[in-house]
Amino acid sequence: MSLVIRPLRAEDESVWRKLWSEYLVFYESGVTEEVFATTFQRLIDPARTQQNALVAEQDGEVIGLVHYIYHAHNWKVEDVCYLQDLYVSADVRGTGAGRALIEAVYAAADANGTPTVYWMTQHFNENARKLYDRIGQLTPFIKYSR
Repeated sequence: MSLVIRPLRAEDESVWRKLWSEYLVFYESGVTEEVFATTFQRLIDPARTQQNALVAEQDGEVIGLVHYIYHAHNWKVEDVCYLQDLYVSADVRGTGAGRALIEAVYAAADANGTPTVYWMTQHFNENARKLYDRIGQLTPFIKYSR
């Protein structure tokens, strides 16, 4: 099986929508149609260099996605990269697609001069955390939101 990581394209909208919907369901969340449409347009707009998406394609079929955002940081001169969403279809998990997507974000961040990549997950997401523990460093931070 051949795995290709590539930028999200306009013709990927339906499969992207399906995968992102599955991701949102996993996190017991959802977004409005306006957010779906706006997010997709932002992700494929070449002028919006701070907001990005890649997909994993296996044998010509899109099986996963990652969204990442560059932003300024008050403790650093360079921007940092927030890996906001990572999802791989349940039937192909464990095949290396998730790791390849994270490594592609690492490579994109390096090429952008952005050495820091960070992400969050819920404490009970044990399967994903097995990968994250191998490819990243667990931090002691706790997230709060309004």
